[in-house]
Amino acid sequence: MTETRELTVRAILLGGVITLLFTAANVYLGLRVGLTFATSIPAAVISMALLRALANGTILENNIVQTVASAAGTLAAICFVLPGLVMVGAWNDFPFWTTALITFLGGFLGVMFSIPLRRALVVDTALPYPEGVAAAEVLKVGESGNRAGLRIILTGSIASAGFALLAAMRVAAAEAATFFRVGSSATGISAGLSFALLGAGHLVGISVGLAIGLGILIAWAGAVPILTSGVPGPAEEVALRVWSEQVRFFGAGVIGVASIWTLLSILGPIVGGVRSALAASSERKAGGDTLPIGERDLPIGLVGIGALIALVLIGVLLAANLGDIGNEVLLIGGSLVFVVLAGAFIAAVCGYMAGLIGASNSPISGVGILSIISAALLIGAVAGGGSDSGPLVVYALTVTAVVFGIATISNDNLQDLKTGQLVGATPWRQQVALIFGVFFGSLVIPPVLSLLNQAYGFAGAPGAGPNALPAPQAALISALAKGVLGGTLDWRMIGYGAIAGVVIVGIDRLLRRGAGKACPPLAVGLGIYLPMQTSLFVVVGALAGWLFDRRARRSSDPEGHERMGVLLATGLIVGESLFGVALAGLVVATGSDSPLRVTPDSFASTSLIVAPLLFAVIAAWLYRRAARAQ
Repeated sequence: MTETRELTVRAILLGGVITLLFTAANVYLGLRVGLTFATSIPAAVISMALLRALANGTILENNIVQTVASAAGTLAAICFVLPGLVMVGAWNDFPFWTTALITFLGGFLGVMFSIPLRRALVVDTALPYPEGVAAAEVLKVGESGNRAGLRIILTGSIASAGFALLAAMRVAAAEAATFFRVGSSATGISAGLSFALLGAGHLVGISVGLAIGLGILIAWAGAVPILTSGVPGPAEEVALRVWSEQVRFFGAGVIGVASIWTLLSILGPIVGGVRSALAASSERKAGGDTLPIGERDLPIGLVGIGALIALVLIGVLLAANLGDIGNEVLLIGGSLVFVVLAGAFIAAVCGYMAGLIGASNSPISGVGILSIISAALLIGAVAGGGSDSGPLVVYALTVTAVVFGIATISNDNLQDLKTGQLVGATPWRQQVALIFGVFFGSLVIPPVLSLLNQAYGFAGAPGAGPNALPAPQAALISALAKGVLGGTLDWRMIGYGAIAGVVIVGIDRLLRRGAGKACPPLAVGLGIYLPMQTSLFVVVGALAGWLFDRRARRSSDPEGHERMGVLLATGLIVGESLFGVALAGLVVATGSDSPLRVTPDSFASTSLIVAPLLFAVIAAWLYRRAARAQ
């Protein structure tokens, strides 16, 4: 029997070409607004459009294209760390080979560490993997020619992109927010009017959505009002400052405890997955092709050798960038142990988070915060005290950049492998494609970072001009490194968050044992840590999806009815993602933050009224159309 075309040269090259666009766009957006977008779905759509013109294009080949492009696009999140080296004055620009090696080695280890997790977190799990499922639905519908499903995806995509276009034109507000005083305290409500977030909420489900909602309440109805009590100033300024400088660290503490608990909870399945991988490797050697296609990962021995080679190269890289610190052998050895242990931990946790709420909404920057704190504590302990913490800060940022590369790729890999599982892909072929994606991304990211640094610079860096890119995560992570190594970091909020995390884990366990319900601790931490304008409409989407599915259960074809809801949510993500790519390219080309704006500043109040009403009408119409589409 002839195997379907899958890992082909043209699929890899097409993924590499798409990489250039998506990676550049993600680096720019990450530095400008501190957000990146998942590229798997738009890559799948573009790939489908191009390969459909060829008679022998297949769904598995399309899957390889989106795997390559999404891995590279996700790796762009390294821009949350590397600009910190410019901000602290260690680099004037981004040396190509050093930047490429840091990016590639971290990403490569992310692929290696996530391979043994596939069975535990992709195959033997009930995690929703919203973007992985959405990408698979796009590929399946395109392959099958399901006209009703295609129409729903297309309708949702057009509506989502159309609303995003109106927001970019400033005809409709992209965000509705109000801040106010309650007695002497300040707080507020803000919502990003995004159909992509609505679709993501539909896909993650009601338990995760409500847990995120609980996190929002803890942050904005509890922590922010308490911490702003008696603080003078405008409500918006006070509330946002307290949230960013204190409450977000509280959320990071919750995420830290929830991450540790999550790892302990899935440790058994992870060990089982590694044993299964070893058994599969032995079975492959003994029986050749007898192993089912869906169980054929890269041989675990090859994974171990690849990881070992990467660690040796990381050691060489760290030695070259060590500077005059002292305790060189102990420091490099300790750093490599940290990379292995933290990398394995982070790969599991980030994979779980991506499965829970999707790669786009996963708090990678929160992982960066925990990584830099841990790395800085380790390095400070090994290197010893000293008046000059500058070289230690540079070294800590370099180690964190490698670990962050592991985090970003693990966050994406398992999402892609879920898509592959749903479309019948061969795991080892997709894992090879992931390595190609990391390779392409590591070649594209350094020149893009260098170009943006030369054109704009970064806020807080030496010589930065008035139009410097904010690079918010890099600024925060470099400030944390200075705070830990310089002894000036306030641990209070992180500690309070850790205590709250323990309480939330306890509540989740009680709910699961008593009522059969769940309150995922990581999702609660996300609700605290993420900006409300990002997280609130995930909650709204989860409620909308729950109501839609309740109605589906009363229909003559419940499964078909629910499927149309999934396809609609998929289309909502596809449309806004593709528009985001196009808009990012236009922003880079024009140098303007608002290249499509057609309204004056005076129209802002009107657009704020128009946007929520228009959003609600479109959303209601879309769900009504999906319910009737069977």
